[in-house]
Amino acid sequence: MRTATATAAVVATSLVGAGAAAVAAGRYAADAALRHEPGRPLPGEARLSVHSAGSGQIVLTRSLASLRPGTYGLAAPGVHAVVGPVLEGAAPGPDTVVRRLLAVTHGSLEPGTRVALTPQVHAGNPRTALGLDHADVDIPGELGGLPAWFVPAARDTWVITVHGLGAGREHPMVVMPFLHRQRMPVLDLGYRGDLGAPASPDGLGHLGESEWRDVDAAVRYALRYGARRVVLHGWSTGAAMALHAVERSALADRISGLVLDSPVLDWHATLRALVAARRTPAPLVPLAVRAAEGSAGLRAEGRGAGADPAALRVPVLIFHGPDDTLAPWEPSRRLAAARPDLVTLKTVREAPHGAMWNADPAGYEEALRRFLTPLM
Repeated sequence: MRTATATAAVVATSLVGAGAAAVAAGRYAADAALRHEPGRPLPGEARLSVHSAGSGQIVLTRSLASLRPGTYGLAAPGVHAVVGPVLEGAAPGPDTVVRRLLAVTHGSLEPGTRVALTPQVHAGNPRTALGLDHADVDIPGELGGLPAWFVPAARDTWVITVHGLGAGREHPMVVMPFLHRQRMPVLDLGYRGDLGAPASPDGLGHLGESEWRDVDAAVRYALRYGARRVVLHGWSTGAAMALHAVERSALADRISGLVLDSPVLDWHATLRALVAARRTPAPLVPLAVRAAEGSAGLRAEGRGAGADPAALRVPVLIFHGPDDTLAPWEPSRRLAAARPDLVTLKTVREAPHGAMWNADPAGYEEALRRFLTPLM
């Protein structure tokens, strides 16, 4: 009897220990998924090997990623470059791809270097990267000063740009030259967790649920310094922040339009993708997602950004496509179908998360021009 009891106790203790270990592992994976890491490629992005580079061309490992159409940054520790389209027929073998090498911003592309394609095309600031005069400004936020770049222009409708997951203020510079040609001032926001900005109190990202208040602070700043109205242009979680701002801000009546690129509208799906991309064992993924939802303040009964299409009051342009594995585009399609009077969906194919401009810069900017013209 004593032996059976002891055995049962050992089994029960082992099960409790295993359960506690699983919960701890789930929480660790959740925190890793939510940890704010601006400027680092998103988890799960394919790494490519450089075979050779020079004379305006770069030879990369052949893969679905290296074959993507468009213009991309190329990132590795200490390295940033810009690549253009695939050069058909130029590959030296069946396992390689040749792309146009447009620039090497810093570092060198030695054979064997492991790189990742990134939506961030520019490095530096608007002056050094684009030749655009700008001011470094400090926006008063609820946690402290928020760094931003302000690029002045003649109009009194400002565009506030808000980067998303795995990016920083350099990512929105892809649209700055276009917006400057439209004579629209740009306020490129750094928010909590960014370099030079206050940290989130728990050190984690909240998929826009708390960060939207930094967008609200940017709107207040813009109105204080000359804007009559603003357009919010957000990527990924920045798009979710923009939607939250137009739904919750006391200044929502001064927001005249939204541009949403790869918006995170289904936080559960995005958390699951982030957790899985960090190689979390499959049995622990549900635990990690629940832990992440709790850490980020995202409850199953809560309402995500854009959850109520009837609440929309301003025109919305969405850039999204079926190849986004981090923020599924089905919620964007539903939002556009529910409010065809206000929402326009520009479908972009063969583009990963946050890279809708990269896949088709000319098409992106033409859709943006048509949308912004009546809002200027």
